[in-house]
Amino acid sequence: MREVSRQITHEPPLLLSTMGCRAWLAQAPGAFDLGNQRRIWALAATLKGDPRVEKTILGVTNVLVILREIPSDERVITDWLKQLWHTALAIPITGREVVIPVTYGGEWATDLDAVCRHTGLSAREVVRRHYEGHYTVCAVGSAPGFGYLHGLDPALATPRKTVPSLNMLKGTVTIGGPQTGVSVLTGPNGWNAIGFADIEFFDPHRSPPALIAPGDTLRFVPEKIEL
Repeated sequence: MREVSRQITHEPPLLLSTMGCRAWLAQAPGAFDLGNQRRIWALAATLKGDPRVEKTILGVTNVLVILREIPSDERVITDWLKQLWHTALAIPITGREVVIPVTYGGEWATDLDAVCRHTGLSAREVVRRHYEGHYTVCAVGSAPGFGYLHGLDPALATPRKTVPSLNMLKGTVTIGGPQTGVSVLTGPNGWNAIGFADIEFFDPHRSPPALIAPGDTLRFVPEKIEL
């Protein structure tokens, strides 16, 4: 027990940034991994029941904590959040499995060749590794219904484009750095297009409007492969 306590005490601290007078962004130190994400979920769950907290908003290995009132002493709040982080134990969020049929290659895969050049893999290998991945929805945001996913094969990681596409079609399946995703709006996009999914990720008339939520698992299934 003493050994565990010493390890917790000396781990990197929670990173905190003020967001106005009564909100803090709490960011897990270290890499984008499921362990950090699950500890953030645990932190958010603890904060949800605290009377001082008005709202929490989950992000990718971070959570925005909005207090009900402006604190008289910010140090008390930051010390409190850091202590909660040190004692937070990673928890999973059990969600649904969402299956996304994808057309890989073809006219929408405008950056598949660039991904192949960067990774050194054939187009068929890129596609196979992509659809065999098991993805966890860490957060939903930046655009209505867009999911930040963990689980991309590291061999497929490809930097975002230096010059973004100006009119990438909604539904384009993409790779951006260590993540993959599906564009939910037509417009500028710096991620690398490798396929297309004809599915609506956000519908304001649906309940809930977003197709996916944090904790859901997502599978890409090849409906068609055009290479």
